[in-house]
Amino acid sequence: MDWTLEVVVVPVSDIRGSVEFYRDKLGFNLDHETEAGGMHFTQLTPPGSGCSIVFGNGPGMDAMKPGTLKGLQLVVADAHAARQELLGKGVKVSDITVFDERDGGTFFGFDDPDGNSWAVQQIRARADKPLIPAEARIGKQA
Repeated sequence: MDWTLEVVVVPVSDIRGSVEFYRDKLGFNLDHETEAGGMHFTQLTPPGSGCSIVFGNGPGMDAMKPGTLKGLQLVVADAHAARQELLGKGVKVSDITVFDERDGGTFFGFDDPDGNSWAVQQIRARADKPLIPAEARIGKQA
C-alpha cells in the first residue's frame, strides 16, 4: 500500500499576503483559493512536487500559531541557482552551507513572512530524474 504525503498545513497570519509570498516570490502554483461559509483557505504546490501546502482559517488550520512551523524542506537540483532566483525576487535567504560534498549535503534556508522556516536541499540527481516527470505534472507551466 502506498502512503503519500500530499498536504502540509502552514500556519500564517495573513492569507492574502502569504499567497503573494508563496506564489509570486517562491513560484508555487496556486491550486485553489476558497472563501465559503466564513472560511478562507488556499492550497499551493511547489513546481515538480507531489505535496502541497495549505493555509487559512478552515478546520484544523488554527492548531499552530503563525510562524511556529520549522524545518519544512524543499529539494532543488541546483541550490546556487535557486538561491539566486529567490534573492532576485527579494526573499531573504541564508548563505549556502555544505555539510557534505556528496549529493544531498548542500543547503540554504529562508523564512516566510510569519517566520515559518524552510530548508532548501540540493540533490543534483533531481535534474536528470525528477520525482514527478514534467509530462505527468498537474498544472504544469509551459
